[in-house]
Amino acid sequence: MRFFIGAFAFIVLLLFSVSLLLPTKEKRVFSDDSLREAALSRDMSSTPKTYDELLKLLQIDKESLFREKVDLGRDLYFEKALSKSSDVSCATCHVLSKDLKDKNIYLDALTSKVNDKTDCVVCHLSDLSATDRFETSIGDGGRENPFHLNTLTTLNAALAKYQTWSGSVKSVEEQVGLSIRDASQMNLSSDEAVKRLSLDVSYMKKFEGVYGELNFKNIEDAIAAYLKTLITRGDYDRFLDGDNDAMNKKAKKGLAHFLNFGCKGCHTGVSVGGQSIQKFPLRDYNSVVDVTNSFNESQKGREVSTFDFNAKMYHPFPFENKGGFMGKDGQRLFRVPMLRNVTKTSPYFHNGGVAKLREAVHLMGKHQLGMNLTNTQIDEIVEFLRALEGDVVEFEIPSKKGEL
Repeated sequence: MRFFIGAFAFIVLLLFSVSLLLPTKEKRVFSDDSLREAALSRDMSSTPKTYDELLKLLQIDKESLFREKVDLGRDLYFEKALSKSSDVSCATCHVLSKDLKDKNIYLDALTSKVNDKTDCVVCHLSDLSATDRFETSIGDGGRENPFHLNTLTTLNAALAKYQTWSGSVKSVEEQVGLSIRDASQMNLSSDEAVKRLSLDVSYMKKFEGVYGELNFKNIEDAIAAYLKTLITRGDYDRFLDGDNDAMNKKAKKGLAHFLNFGCKGCHTGVSVGGQSIQKFPLRDYNSVVDVTNSFNESQKGREVSTFDFNAKMYHPFPFENKGGFMGKDGQRLFRVPMLRNVTKTSPYFHNGGVAKLREAVHLMGKHQLGMNLTNTQIDEIVEFLRALEGDVVEFEIPSKKGEL
């Protein structure tokens, strides 16, 4: 017996000694200054604090962004006459106000979809996310997006290179026009939009003062000018600007993970995303699901000859394939989401398939990075994402008259 105990002790001691000789992977630890420099060197700079800094970042001049144009754009952003049924505005889906008055579209949508949903609007409308917090966006007349795509935020949208999930739209001006004309959004023709605003003496006067005339291109430009002012700043920006106390220790660890694990490869730029189109997921989930519901939703309004509704179908996503959307050209290519204020824009992914941020981080680690993140790592990354929360900067925008 003593022999076996002695042998066991010898083996344990031997294994311990050998472990001391084995090389270990060095864990990169950042100081505050080196962490800041690592982020800045990857083009993850802070958002502007002043009007002049905003112009420089957007690469526009003072003649392109002045108070009267922004004020006109703000009015149009909240103008329901720009939808066919006059029941929605840009602000209906891209909520910037806690005021629920006249937002019957929300009540109708919530009461019509009682079960099996991850809509977050019920509890989080007051978060001022510039989204509607639904799984799928809802447009004129209560019509849902035919591919079950959810609403992207207008906060910091002007900083993104791509404006839609497929990456097909590359400017806020173009996106404004598309949103007004699209049948599943505001469903109004360009001519009808101009005609309706022409009946309003106040609008006619404002367009005359800003542009000299009222046309659809100027409608797009005015709303886009307002969107260019919806820039947020928070703790992350103050840290990048040199305030070491702006982010807590846990958030700094999360930022270090974000840099070390490779998240910054796609979620980059001032907007921390929105700058590229990437494949998702890189590593197939290899799921087989009952496609009856998602197929029915995606085929609304289409002619269907034959389909086995009891069939099972492969799809690569780690959540239900609601809407059947497969990205740009059906190749699983999606715009990389912006992560600023991401804590306030659930549910996540293109069809709102994931309600919780921690789960979204876990899935991104697994299916994009090939990593099984620990609970501690996920918590630290989420804490960093909270540091990306911010309020809209109140820029002092000069008037067109005498201040340019």
